[in-house]
Amino acid sequence: MSVITAQGLHKRYGAKVAVDDLSFEVRPGMVTGFLGPNGAGKSTTMRLMLDLDNGSGQTLFDGRRFGTIRHPMREIGAVLEAKAFHPTRTARNHLRMLAAGSGIPATRADEVLEFVGLADVKRKKPKSFSLGMAQRLGLAQALLGDPGTLILDEPANGLDPHGIHWLRDVLKSLAGQGRTIFVSSHLLSEMSLMADQLVVIGRGRMIYNGDVDGFVREFTQATVLVRTPHTTQLTTALGSLDGVTVEALPAAAAVAAATADPVDPAAVAALPAGSQPSGALRVAGTDAATVGEVAFHAGVLLHELTTQTASLETAFITATGASEEYVAHDLGPAPPPPQPPPAAGAETTGGAA
Repeated sequence: MSVITAQGLHKRYGAKVAVDDLSFEVRPGMVTGFLGPNGAGKSTTMRLMLDLDNGSGQTLFDGRRFGTIRHPMREIGAVLEAKAFHPTRTARNHLRMLAAGSGIPATRADEVLEFVGLADVKRKKPKSFSLGMAQRLGLAQALLGDPGTLILDEPANGLDPHGIHWLRDVLKSLAGQGRTIFVSSHLLSEMSLMADQLVVIGRGRMIYNGDVDGFVREFTQATVLVRTPHTTQLTTALGSLDGVTVEALPAAAAVAAATADPVDPAAVAALPAGSQPSGALRVAGTDAATVGEVAFHAGVLLHELTTQTASLETAFITATGASEEYVAHDLGPAPPPPQPPPAAGAETTGGAA
């Protein structure tokens, strides 16, 4: 299967640099996620990769540029626009037309429409499709030539939760077959479940290129949640370790840390004394094994010892915060409502008697 090698991609629009000397590699057998804030240059990068935009640098697919491949749909399935289809053709005829131009059997159109769940609407014109249905048609188009490489820009936009789950399974399955998958998305929770590798950019520049776990480790700090009835004794014992910080968590925060769910502090405080969570500590600067050993030697009973790793979303916000281009601001307090005019004949301050 194809290895994608992007080398020195660069694109400028007037005074604005959209893509700034990007180089990375996308390998087969895994899903590589492409992340960045709005305006980071993701779509421009993908257009440069496919020779759809003028710029400098080059992208090679097993040593060949996209424009030199005789039948690219058979090797590279790419969808950069969700609704890139002719408005008067049916979904089936749209795919049959593309198949004919690439020497693909016409029967393949029905196969991919069945695969993406659009067989019942294949004779309808896609101009009437919802965004989610258009995304499925786009994926069918990308799969038409049974390519070894997929390049997809925001393919989950418009899909419902079932559709997103289906798309994840499809892409992971295709990667498991040894195909090369390069996909951009703003759905970070979904990307954390789907991607093996990440390319993260901001303002057109590379921020990170590597595995997902490495990205989270680099831009966040793992902590250890400890629950014990002897918080003071354990805090004192941990204080002897260099670089270790200990934070006592209120009951509500302790529950939230353990469950990752929002917790109402008032509800926790209202619990009977015997059913409230035991004292909890958040320990940073060391690992769970060390905390457990310290507690053992100090004779401290532990009710819980859990390593807590930050989410991909937290790491993404930390990594890209300085490169966010479109930053929203607080509107501030609403202006006071206008006062009704005084009733006729009423006295006004400063008026004549």
